[in-house]
Amino acid sequence: MNETLKASRQIVNDYLRLFVNRRAYTMQSMRPHPVNGRHYYFRPTKKNAVARLELTNETIRRHLEGEITIGLYAINPSTQRSKWVAIDADYKNALEDLLKLQYHIWRDNVEPALEMSKRGGHLWILLATPLLAKECRVYIHDLATRLGLPVKGSGLADGIEVFPRHNAISEGDFGSAIRGPLGVHRGAGRRFWFYGADYTLGAQMAYLSRLRKLTEEELRRFIAGKEIPREFARIERHQASAPGKRVHSEFRILDHVGKVRRVGRNYVGRCPSCAQGGHDRSGDNLAILIEDPRFYQCWAGCSKEIIRVAIGRPIRVRNQQGEAIR
Repeated sequence: MNETLKASRQIVNDYLRLFVNRRAYTMQSMRPHPVNGRHYYFRPTKKNAVARLELTNETIRRHLEGEITIGLYAINPSTQRSKWVAIDADYKNALEDLLKLQYHIWRDNVEPALEMSKRGGHLWILLATPLLAKECRVYIHDLATRLGLPVKGSGLADGIEVFPRHNAISEGDFGSAIRGPLGVHRGAGRRFWFYGADYTLGAQMAYLSRLRKLTEEELRRFIAGKEIPREFARIERHQASAPGKRVHSEFRILDHVGKVRRVGRNYVGRCPSCAQGGHDRSGDNLAILIEDPRFYQCWAGCSKEIIRVAIGRPIRVRNQQGEAIR
């Protein structure tokens, strides 16, 4: 192996410290879908078992060295906090909009890192300590509004996408995941680096470690008196009713797909899984049966399991005792 792509124990520990909010994770499939050629993300399980795998230092090493590609969840459900904010943009003029955001965040005396991507880029704001997801979202949405930038989820097919995508999640949920930085994008067949450092794992992690990070005191000063726009206030409805006790309401796909329109017997909208890959720009891949919305189908071939992972509500698997495996 090329020594510049070897992940030392220190590099793995630094990655864990900067990016990992929880031990649950997703993995990008190595083989493309036979119909549409996409490499979907899924939650891996132990071999010959239903139990989900947890993220380990060895998993991170394999990701950094290009053996696998992982997706990282944005929120720790026990604290509702995150170690980072990521802004994903993959539309025409996306890079220009990310550079505008980067410049204005620099003016707040914070140093965001711009990562290349297949289309556009990802802008990462690293945090001095894990900060509340809701407060992070207020900061970015306010800045995007002031700069006049398009934001996905406001009825627009294209725009920046902000991670964390939720203000809060319940203990049994996962929220949305984003491709872990410095891994190989299976669809593109290449690794995407951060601008600002040499293209070696050591130089990249050293660069990320020395960036000036956003503190809680600064964040609260920036957002004082501000609220997230109503259309983006996606606080999960599946909240704990008391300490140690959770209430789960029935999953409703219509709560997670944004705008839909009626076409015959179905509602039609944008498939969340297709949207993650920058597809379904016309917003009509997903059909939801009006008379019973529990039945829905993606015409591009995304399975129900893949759609549920894309929106952060994976279908729970039960073990032989009938207990839910998270």
